Amino acid sequence: MILVTAAAGNQGRLLIPKLLRAGLPVRAVVRSESSAAGLRALGIDEVVVGDLADPAVQRRAVRDVDRVYHVGATLSPGEREMGIGLVDASRAEGVEHFVFSSVLHSIITDLVQHEIKRDVEEHLLGSGLEFTILQPSNYMLPLKLRPAFTRGVFELSWSLERRQSLVDLDDVTDVAVAALTDSARHAAATYELVAPGRWTAVELAGTIGDVMGRPIDVRRIGADTYAEAWLGDRDPTTATHELRVLRSISTRYSASDFVGNANVLTWLLGREPTSFAAFVRREWGAFRAAAGQNG
Repeated sequence: MILVTAAAGNQGRLLIPKLLRAGLPVRAVVRSESSAAGLRALGIDEVVVGDLADPAVQRRAVRDVDRVYHVGATLSPGEREMGIGLVDASRAEGVEHFVFSSVLHSIITDLVQHEIKRDVEEHLLGSGLEFTILQPSNYMLPLKLRPAFTRGVFELSWSLERRQSLVDLDDVTDVAVAALTDSARHAAATYELVAPGRWTAVELAGTIGDVMGRPIDVRRIGADTYAEAWLGDRDPTTATHELRVLRSISTRYSASDFVGNANVLTWLLGREPTSFAAFVRREWGAFRAAAGQNG
């Protein structure tokens, strides 16, 4: 039995179908019944609904589980408690292998989410559990392409001249499947997951424009404006932690580049990682298809 946390999130939506296609039993953890219904429709028999920062939910989630895939809930104020508590519960229940999705360069502690994930990594290393730690770079996310696709502008909430490395979550979840299905090979490993390239905002917009066949403007926005896309209808006054996370990202990424090396991911995949251009082509095709279906 494999436990997947944040199962309705960006990684879970890609990882769970891959595990199910491999014939593996999956238990999912989500916060709401609506998310649980969507996962059951995929064929998952066991779904735990609740706040993973609650010790009772942690114990229920890991009971009779062999392997855990834990995605740190970056915008949750309870992320540290979730991670550390889940490690402790896993150890108490005799989990064989704990795979933690952390972040590239977790040592950078002026990034709020990095400091939290670094603390979870440290706790996992001292737990006695067999572990694998994945450290993906910034995700290539459809959400970040939406303004370019709909309004012809690429927006970032940090310096447009700073360089960043990216990674496709489809590649990250391929590595996750490998770690979960061949635990002995990947035990006690920490992997930096980075696609080739170091990009400025202008270069990213140029690639998007090449795929779309028209020029794309580039604009820097404030962290609070960027947060609106993540918070949706939520009142920003209830999102103190989320805003603190996003503001720290804007400050750090404006002060220095955030880059990594693609060698490890290339080795793990046995192929070239997905390029940013390939990601944009895939998402642009999906966007156009959806627009056509909707008239």
